[in-house]
Amino acid sequence: MGAVAAIGVLCQPHGAAAQAGAPPAVTVSPPLAREVVDWNEYTGQFAATESVEVRARVSGYLTEIHFQDGQFVKKGDLLFVIDPRPFEIDLASAKAQLTQATARVELANRQLSRAAELRHSETIAASTYDERAAEVRAATGAADAARAAIASAELNLDFTRVAAPMSGHVSRHLVSIGNLVFGGAGAGTTLLTTIVETDPIYCVFDISEADLLAYQRAAAQGKMPTPAVGTLPIDGRRFDEKDWTLKGHLDFVENQLDRGSGTLRVRAVFPNPDASILAGSFARVRVPASEPHQALLVPESAILSDQSRKLLMTVAADGSVAPRVVELGPLYGGLRVIREGIAPTDRVVINGLIRVRVGAKVAAQDGKIDVQ
Repeated sequence: MGAVAAIGVLCQPHGAAAQAGAPPAVTVSPPLAREVVDWNEYTGQFAATESVEVRARVSGYLTEIHFQDGQFVKKGDLLFVIDPRPFEIDLASAKAQLTQATARVELANRQLSRAAELRHSETIAASTYDERAAEVRAATGAADAARAAIASAELNLDFTRVAAPMSGHVSRHLVSIGNLVFGGAGAGTTLLTTIVETDPIYCVFDISEADLLAYQRAAAQGKMPTPAVGTLPIDGRRFDEKDWTLKGHLDFVENQLDRGSGTLRVRAVFPNPDASILAGSFARVRVPASEPHQALLVPESAILSDQSRKLLMTVAADGSVAPRVVELGPLYGGLRVIREGIAPTDRVVINGLIRVRVGAKVAAQDGKIDVQ
């Protein structure tokens, strides 16, 4: 009881006087009975539900920027314009090639028709007829190639207008007007900006293997709901908050433990309509570890430590003080859940602990335990 003695609770022989004169006054109260849910708390980090890098798909000089850094953009909104004039020229050239190819097709078809009539009267050789037929196929192929060139030129011209591929908050522009940007599908394409979607927003955290096994056993025994994706509620709060203001649910559970840390990656999703939660910021999250059940609660200040044990001081009907070894549970509303060690009718000392002695008598005054 050395730790107890250090805070003024001294083990004395039964019947020893606590002090001369009147017994000291203390405040006592039965433990507060409430229906509670056990929670496990973790530290998590917010992450965007969707994120995209906006890159140039064609090369050219940047001529226009159509957004303010950090603003919210909708899918399809125009963000950048790359000088379209070279691509307009390419499109006009492709259309001219199609005109030429179409003319060749028409000429080749007329020549083939005349050759067919002459071949019917055997005025020309069969080889001449075959040549006319081959010219029609070649001209048709050239026309098809010209049409493909037009489609490619139109696509490249569309790529000069860089639109938002998704709705979300855009970052700052990484390239200023007048700079040359490089497009294409390779690794050297120019990054113009990024867009993230933060409503809803993910919160990623890790649970230990011990917690995972505890969840599985509790669910198998019916002591808590099965931690199913999309249904298990998860509360969250940012570090400057005391209350659990964020209400979300389980969104994803990794399929294997991390071999290095022995933890399991878990993801919750929370609504974020005002975009007040930024991706990358940290938070505390809590996960239910039991079904609602009746529990006894006492103030944290009423709990004493005796080496590895936790104690509560109780007062009997005759005013004598007796210690109770208890098993602590989680915090609930500023109070500590007591799993074992006391009964609902016990009178627990909640004020004046420094004046009590084990076995001594005190003047007990009734108090009340309230949830904060």
